[in-house]
Amino acid sequence: MYKRLYISLSMLIAVLAVTAQVPKMNFTVSMKEPSTHVYEVRFECNGVKKEWVDIKMPVWMPGYYQILNYADNVSAFHVEVPGGDTLKWEKANYNTWRIYSNYADRLNISYNVKAVRHFVATNYLDEERGFIAPTGMFMHVDGLISQPVTLTIEPYSKWDRIATGLEPVKGKKYQYSAPDFDVLYDSPILMGNLEELPSFSVKGVPHYFIGYKPGQFDRQAFINDLKKVVEAAVDMMGDIPFKHYTFIAIGPGGGGIEHLNSTAVSFDGTGMNTPESRKRMLSFLAHEYFHHYNAKRIRPIELGPFDYDKGSRTDMLWVAEGITSYYERFCLKRAGLITEDDLLKNFENHIRAYENKPGRLFQSVAQASYDTWADGPFGRTGDDVNKTISYYDKGPVLAMMLDFKIRHETRNKRSLDDVMRTLYKNFYQAKRRGYTAKEFREVCEKTAGVPLSSFFEYIYTVNDVDYAKYLGYAGLTIDTANKPVPGAWLGIDARAKNDTIIISAVDWDSPAWLAGVRPRQVLKTIDGKPATMQLLGEVKNKKAGNIVKLQVEQGGVLKTIPLILGTQFTRSFTIGMTSRPDQLQSVIFKDWSRINP
Repeated sequence: MYKRLYISLSMLIAVLAVTAQVPKMNFTVSMKEPSTHVYEVRFECNGVKKEWVDIKMPVWMPGYYQILNYADNVSAFHVEVPGGDTLKWEKANYNTWRIYSNYADRLNISYNVKAVRHFVATNYLDEERGFIAPTGMFMHVDGLISQPVTLTIEPYSKWDRIATGLEPVKGKKYQYSAPDFDVLYDSPILMGNLEELPSFSVKGVPHYFIGYKPGQFDRQAFINDLKKVVEAAVDMMGDIPFKHYTFIAIGPGGGGIEHLNSTAVSFDGTGMNTPESRKRMLSFLAHEYFHHYNAKRIRPIELGPFDYDKGSRTDMLWVAEGITSYYERFCLKRAGLITEDDLLKNFENHIRAYENKPGRLFQSVAQASYDTWADGPFGRTGDDVNKTISYYDKGPVLAMMLDFKIRHETRNKRSLDDVMRTLYKNFYQAKRRGYTAKEFREVCEKTAGVPLSSFFEYIYTVNDVDYAKYLGYAGLTIDTANKPVPGAWLGIDARAKNDTIIISAVDWDSPAWLAGVRPRQVLKTIDGKPATMQLLGEVKNKKAGNIVKLQVEQGGVLKTIPLILGTQFTRSFTIGMTSRPDQLQSVIFKDWSRINP
């Protein structure tokens, strides 16, 4: 008995000793003068006893695959120890501050963060509201990313609300906790005089919608529709992996980024004044919500643990983003908010967007995924615009083809839904990790019951896509015939800036492109007449074979370019129904599009 007690006490002492040694990370963020667009951050770091300590700020935000150079916005970096003594520090590299701590037990670090860009991936602050993109606000000790964190917000005195997915500390106003820095970095924060729309619950899990000046619209009707969208996603996956979820609407703008149990979205409800604009907004929110399954939990293995110093590259964003784009529309369809005609037109648009980009001849969707860090999610701009594609275009089309293929091979007993549920169960729930490209393919092939070599060639090559074959599995047809566009083809898009006509885009392989006309050139004259937007538009009234002389200026150099107008051909990719579908085709289409038998 005494021996057991001794051992128990010894173990308790050991545990307490270890606990005492666990570093503690506490942040306080204040904004005393929001008109200056500056946040003041205090970082109390306890228990890291080293000769020197490296403090790092991430260079990107997971979910937005671009280097954002957050460290550029940091100033007034300062370190003290209790008692007020200042410690020496230096920049070890772009995003690392090396503190010569001399084994100090506690470091009081302070710094300012400039916040001037109103965007879902960057910090912003003014007298109206404040938005914190955590990877651009909070630093961590190198090697201690897994330590728990406490955050205290000291909001501007005129504000009354904070919206975030972080867990509040009981009994502490505006204080939050995170089990580690990954969770902290995945939890954006919006502050201000915010409006909370009616909340709703799905399977007992509360969902909130909180935003800055959300605009004029029927709030309850919108929330009713949003709840249906969320229910459709949850019904498909069968699980909700969080205790609460928050839609954080940062105000008008563009973009949205998924997070662990929240999403930050640009939102202006006043724009939902037509049925189509309402569908677009709900589709946008469905996309971000479905991401908490596909990307946050069902994820390429490269997307976690994250490399906050360099970024995490993967060639599987066509799955994380493309398949999510596929399901965003299905969430609306299964919620009864769009028709099967809406569904088909959506895929027509994706096919046209992909096929009309000459980048399809140069870049695979796997390459587009990997190269997004340089190219951007929608492909390159400028002179290289014609060499890239977007996984947001090809990705959902591939998802549709894969879905039809699985349904065809299993006589509609299984679908892409089964692939997603299997990935969720086998990798997120069972193995607590992401999937490799090989594992993703294996799950698809096991679900289909057949090899899928022909399909996966479309992922890694620029081979022409056989749309007719895959759409035919559902009794669908597609018009891929090349048809001439009426009028003469020049191949120039332009914009007027004051009295100047600036060439904004040049069609690949067009008469203008072949003649050497490029974006950013200034169009001075057309056939000797001063260039105007009206005169440029009238060129199409000429005939193919006519010669047009353009005078362009670039870098102060004038150049006259004669060119021969051509004829542009295009494909509509209109999707329709075969006149006499067989039984399996009918079953597949009805189940896929959720048409009641």
